[in-house]
Amino acid sequence: MNLCNGHGGSVQMDGPTTARKRLEEAQEAARILGAAFYPPISDDLVLTYNPEALKKVAAIVREAQPRIVLTHAPSDYMEDHMAASRLAVTAAFTHGIPNFITDPPRDAYFHDVTVYHAMPHGLRDPLRKRIHAGSYVNTDPVHEIKRQALAAHESQKHWLDVSQGMDSYLISMDEAAQKVGTLSGNFTHAEGWRRHLHLGFSATDSDPLKETLGDDCLINEAYERWLEE
Repeated sequence: MNLCNGHGGSVQMDGPTTARKRLEEAQEAARILGAAFYPPISDDLVLTYNPEALKKVAAIVREAQPRIVLTHAPSDYMEDHMAASRLAVTAAFTHGIPNFITDPPRDAYFHDVTVYHAMPHGLRDPLRKRIHAGSYVNTDPVHEIKRQALAAHESQKHWLDVSQGMDSYLISMDEAAQKVGTLSGNFTHAEGWRRHLHLGFSATDSDPLKETLGDDCLINEAYERWLEE
């Protein structure tokens, strides 16, 4: 799910045209991944943590009933990303609170939920502090599928070239995956994730990503030790 509709991401098309194009691209990316698709709830740059948005995101969490929620870093280079992270976290928190009414109304569910945060863009927070992953996930077996899904967002290329000088967003993704793979010391392509505190989300401090992926999920033991210091 993209919480924002991408309407601001073009120097070639107006906002409504861009939003329609991005919607088509997101639907195609979901098709490539074999994923369910949920429509965005906000224009770019105005996504905030507010009751109306929270009720909508919470409804989607209850509809999907995930055991694992993957979301943005709590601190990232863009406000939309940080707002999306907060909304996803609280929406997951409400999964077992029947008296919290979602929009549209959806029943609460009661199995455990574990939230994981992606690495921030550039592997640094907005104040340039280096961020380290708590675990590394091997994406080499699915890298080409991931690349195809990203390539479906073709309208992003010109926008990123002009606004951020990224040359090619696909190459940038490749390089980022390779960099995190190198940091893992074990994988060629990888993603880094940090696990949210379990309190309020699940009965025990479990790690279902590691349990599910086995050897394709490598725990960063240095990070775990640092958490206890």
